Amino acid sequence: MSHQPDRPQVLFVCVHNAGRSQMAAAFLTYLAGDRVLVRSAGSAPAEAVNPAVVKAMAEAGIDISAEIPKVLTTGAVQASDVVITMGCGDACPIFPGKRYEDWQLDDPAGQGLDAVRPIRDQIEARVRALIADLLPGQQE
Repeated sequence: MSHQPDRPQVLFVCVHNAGRSQMAAAFLTYLAGDRVLVRSAGSAPAEAVNPAVVKAMAEAGIDISAEIPKVLTTGAVQASDVVITMGCGDACPIFPGKRYEDWQLDDPAGQGLDAVRPIRDQIEARVRALIADLLPGQQE
């Protein structure tokens, strides 16, 4: 059985699922591996992931070029233990018993690589803190 029922499930939500939530999901998957189940979605998904975001993540050694923005579903929220929103405001449905966090991050949409790098680094730092919180005592 590959599914561990005690694995925390984390959902990252932003408006377009083309930048911030993609970076956060990629970092969490990369850093936590199969210890956490990771999803990302957008309240109004873009057609493609922001190319500058793909480049910024490639610089960090993570390839997200094959990722596709996904629409936010109620089911994805219900299945998740932790829901982290990034500037989508009230678009994310709220369910009792979930842990919600709102990460205030600049939107990389329409920004060049130089503007995306600091956002990427902020997201990586937040994801590392989240892993330390969700998986205490499991740091590499």
